[in-house]
Amino acid sequence: MRLGVIDVGSNTVHLLVVDAHQGARPLPAFSHKRELRLSEFTDDAGHIAESGVDALVTFVRECQEIADDQGVEELLPFATSAIREAANGEYVIEQVRTRSGLDIQVLPGEDEARLTFLAVRRWFGWSAGRLLVVDIGGGSLELVTGTDEEPDVAMSLLLGAGRLTRTLHGDPPPAADLKALRKQIRSDIARELRPLTNAGVPDRIIGTSKTIRSLARMCGAAPSGEGPYVRRVLARDDLKEMVPKLSKMTATQRSSLPGVSESRSAQVLAGAMVIEAVMDLLDIAELELCPWAMREGVILRRLDWLDS
Repeated sequence: MRLGVIDVGSNTVHLLVVDAHQGARPLPAFSHKRELRLSEFTDDAGHIAESGVDALVTFVRECQEIADDQGVEELLPFATSAIREAANGEYVIEQVRTRSGLDIQVLPGEDEARLTFLAVRRWFGWSAGRLLVVDIGGGSLELVTGTDEEPDVAMSLLLGAGRLTRTLHGDPPPAADLKALRKQIRSDIARELRPLTNAGVPDRIIGTSKTIRSLARMCGAAPSGEGPYVRRVLARDDLKEMVPKLSKMTATQRSSLPGVSESRSAQVLAGAMVIEAVMDLLDIAELELCPWAMREGVILRRLDWLDS
């Protein structure tokens, strides 16, 4: 069965086409994405501007045409933090539905965490034991733990790399602003940690997201060209050395680092600060990277429903 997933994120809208069958791993067949950065179309009151809505509708239509050309049998569209938190999120979804015919499902933060956890569990298997999964996007941070496919604890915090970057001013930001942001990040995370720590000690601790992959790459992990099965990790000691360097760089200077694209260079600092805080507060020596995340979780859950 050929499935297509349209992932409307805070930074990127991504169409992923896969060949998926029950009992088999989804095989990527085609990928098409564009960095719309919906969060940057959001005003101080939380409304996504009409120009952002127009850009989203135009790209969704483009994805629909590509999906047809690629022989997609079913299209699964979903949106995360950018639309979930927007004051006019329902209006944006209605505009997409009216102008493209596509009904985008807006995932609650905890569902986003659960689907990511499902993908990670399927990637590593039951022998991995209790998993702790760390996932950061443009709008939110997800922390999830469990021993089964349905996690024991799934939380979503408003600590996305893009969201926090918009609170900073200056390139690079002033040291005082970064100090205040560091304090805020750590207090926001610490306030929510009790359910995670009470759930039990994890056997494996996994990181999944573009931001974490970028951080691992700049700290020496293998490039994506070496394939998905190469073991990649992000060590806390390496990240601690990297964060002060990032804080003194401009966005342009950061874009020259391995694994950092020009479009994400501005927000990689805030993302690094969040992941460093998570690793410190949960005493994580290293994150093992997983190539699967929420998009794969959506596909796997759909295949499970076919069997029910």
